[in-house]
Amino acid sequence: MGSYGETGLGLLGDPTRRAIFELLARQPRSVGELADLLPISRPAVSQHLRALKDGGLVVSRAEGTRRVYQLDPDGVTALRAYLDRVWEDALTAFQKAAEAASAEPEQETP
Repeated sequence: MGSYGETGLGLLGDPTRRAIFELLARQPRSVGELADLLPISRPAVSQHLRALKDGGLVVSRAEGTRRVYQLDPDGVTALRAYLDRVWEDALTAFQKAAEAASAEPEQETP
């Protein structure tokens, strides 16, 4: 299991961070824009953005006097690759279990 996937998933386990992540998936936004859309203060938005940025899921750029945040394509790609690996492992295990069950002889009921 890759540590990146665990970190990204942990960050998105918080409902507020997940909401910020989903808003940024739609379009880049500033702290103020995010705070206007969420029931939390600007400082709280900034703290969540810092965690998402430190976790590699968000990047920022200066635009005049404000910072605009957006999803980090590399971080999202890494998180998706992790989820794809987990899903592939689950499907493989399910397929093996299904094949093993169909290979077992049926027992007659008395």
